[in-house]
Order: sequence, then C-alpha cells, then structure tokens
Amino acid sequence: MKKIKIISRNFEMVMGAIGSIIGIFSGSFLIFLGSVGPAHAPFLGIIAILASVLGLASTYYVKKNANMAGIGFLIATMFVIVGSDYINVISAIFLLVAGVSALFRN
Repeated sequence: MKKIKIISRNFEMVMGAIGSIIGIFSGSFLIFLGSVGPAHAPFLGIIAILASVLGLASTYYVKKNANMAGIGFLIATMFVIVGSDYINVISAIFLLVAGVSALFRN
C-alpha cells in the first residue's frame, strides 16, 4: 500500500493573498496620485489592480491546480511590475515567491 503525499499549499495562499492585497492598495494609491501627478498614473494603477485581482484568483485555485496557479502568479507579477511605476515592488516580490513556490514545490 502506497502512502499518498499531501502537500499543504498554505504558504502559497498566504504569500499570494498578501501580495495581491498590497497590489490593490498600491494601485489605488497610483490612481489617487493620478489626479495630482503625471497623466499615466491612473492607467498604471488600473493595470496593477487587475493584475492583483489575477493574483487573488490564483490564490483561490492554488489548491485545485498548483501549476496553473503558479503561472497565474507569475503573469500577475509581470503585470504588477509593469503597472507599478516602482511603487508596487513589494507586491511583485510576494507574488513572485508564491508563483515559484507553487510551480516547483512537490
């Protein structure tokens, strides 16, 4: 009788949720700055918020399909970096760690 190895994905869920929440707040801050700052800030804030929502969706799916969730985390990381204007780097780091961990942890 073989033992089935069950992997807890709580680490990926926590890192993804923290990164996504920070990304949503940072994107909202960029939208707020758009009213007083450069003209491209609201657009970048919207991109960061949409990428963070993708990160939250990946957090939901990490227990069902860890590989797809890892790819979602990595895509969200790329878009958060593009849409961050260097203010959302902490969120990108959390999402990157969650994505790499979901893909390569067996």
